[in-house]
Amino acid sequence: MAIPDYQTLMLPLLRLAGDQKEHKLSEAVEVLSDQFGLTEHERQEMLPSGGETTIHNRVGWARTYMKKAGLLEPTRADASG
Repeated sequence: MAIPDYQTLMLPLLRLAGDQKEHKLSEAVEVLSDQFGLTEHERQEMLPSGGETTIHNRVGWARTYMKKAGLLEPTRADASG
């Protein structure tokens, strides 16, 4: 399976947030990677810049847009990634 784009990750991320617990971005990346059945190779795929993994970047963008839309609130977990 290809790594989902950030729009595809939005609803699963919202569902994860619906448990009313705080989640670190790294935890969300792991949960969503499992949900989408990403292989270890896909989980480790880096952006061309080499700064972070593609899935981490896309979950981050999904979170950013959902915060701007008022669907997610910043939490203490955000500060620690």
